[in-house]
Amino acid sequence: MPPSAILFDIDGTLVDSNDFHVEAWDEAFRRAGHEFDAETLHDQIGKGSDTLVPTLLPDIGEDEREAIGEAHGEIFKAKFIDRVRPFPAARELMERAHAAGQKVVLASSASKAELDHYLDLLDARAFVAATTSIDDVETSKPAPDIFGTALKKLGSPPPDEVVVVGDTPYDIEAAAKCGLRTVALLSGKFPEASLQEAGAVAIYADVAALLADYDASPCGANAEGVRS
Repeated sequence: MPPSAILFDIDGTLVDSNDFHVEAWDEAFRRAGHEFDAETLHDQIGKGSDTLVPTLLPDIGEDEREAIGEAHGEIFKAKFIDRVRPFPAARELMERAHAAGQKVVLASSASKAELDHYLDLLDARAFVAATTSIDDVETSKPAPDIFGTALKKLGSPPPDEVVVVGDTPYDIEAAAKCGLRTVALLSGKFPEASLQEAGAVAIYADVAALLADYDASPCGANAEGVRS
């Protein structure tokens, strides 16, 4: 049987935003007197500020951590969010899942305001059964809270009936803690090896490639195993 629900990450999965987040984090850290190269910052994309900042600056206090996180959000909203575009076939992929009778959920470490913006950008409100954001939980990915909350909103279906689609190792780790399988996409620019190591059950180039192979993918009715 095909999954009853598909949980979609947003940044790097449905919309091409990861590089913009790197730029916003770079400016936020520099304002606070800290400097990291772009690769180091990109390696943390997919986490919320509550887990990203302490990973890079484990010795700072909570006030400074929150200030840097708030600065990132303000910079991203002011300079970058209006430049973000959906990946080709992102809306069509959600529509495909919805047409198959699957519940479509957006489950992101982004803020609720960003999530609402992307719902409109993707023109996806008609397909989406539920959403979860960092505003709904205490801890962002790779903690399981985002996906755990999404499952509760769906009425707690068995984990083997749900598939996650994401682009970072943190999506995969968070999903695994809830007993969920993850289809990983390379569109977020994480190395395929890191996604495999994290435990992705299948890897595709992007949402368009997943859509083209939907029935045979873990999202579909005729899954044939891992693809890359």
